[in-house]
Amino acid sequence: MTRSPEPPPAHVRAAFGARDAEPELIDGGPAWHCGDATIRPSPRPAEATWIAKTLDGLDVPHLRIGRPLRSTDGRYVVGGWSATKFLAGRAEARHDEVIAVAQRLHQATAELPKPRFLDARTDVFAVADRKAWDEEDVPLEADLGGRLFDLLKELRKPINLKPQVVHGDLFGNVLFAGNAPPAVIDFTAYWRPAEWAAAVIAVDAVAWGGADSGLFHRWSHQAEWEQALVRATLFRLAVHALHPLSTPQSFAGLERAAHHVTALL
Repeated sequence: MTRSPEPPPAHVRAAFGARDAEPELIDGGPAWHCGDATIRPSPRPAEATWIAKTLDGLDVPHLRIGRPLRSTDGRYVVGGWSATKFLAGRAEARHDEVIAVAQRLHQATAELPKPRFLDARTDVFAVADRKAWDEEDVPLEADLGGRLFDLLKELRKPINLKPQVVHGDLFGNVLFAGNAPPAVIDFTAYWRPAEWAAAVIAVDAVAWGGADSGLFHRWSHQAEWEQALVRATLFRLAVHALHPLSTPQSFAGLERAAHHVTALL
């Protein structure tokens, strides 16, 4: 049985102005709704501080951004937790709109310098990202994605897209609420082309969001789209093969997405 996430302790809630708020787990976690704040674990303080400072100064037309909250003594991270202003809404299967959100967001982040912490990351997602781009060699569990990864990597060709700061996990992290602009939450930074970030959304949507392969075709006007999709699929295959909670059931969706990607080439 999966252990339930622990809520932010009282001193953390108090530091972010939510002393008396009863924590409510958001969509299975790990973030918690505490009054006017969303409080989430931040085990890497340097990364959390960079994200907070970046989002605090980011202005994207027709997009709500989860603005960071400082603690009562001015910190962005308290006891391994950070906070943003709570944004109402829920993730919906509006996949084309999510990709459009990614385009607007990444126009705003296009000139940001590369964060220093990225090269030092060793989590599953960072390792899988480097594996997909042939920058690191790690063994992958064959039955959970490794075998398919080895087949698909042969379709990689040189790519000439410009890397930049992107949010590499927007599927499920764009919220919709009535007529309000979409909201972006939980920024996960990568140094990759904007087209790759859009391709990750598309692969996730086809694998697990109920989208059909038409989503791939509708965005094929983007530069080097097919190779962006190949690398996005390789990234998700590597994550799946490395992640301790992966299952054969979740792999089935990735197989379907990979099949549709190879049909484009």
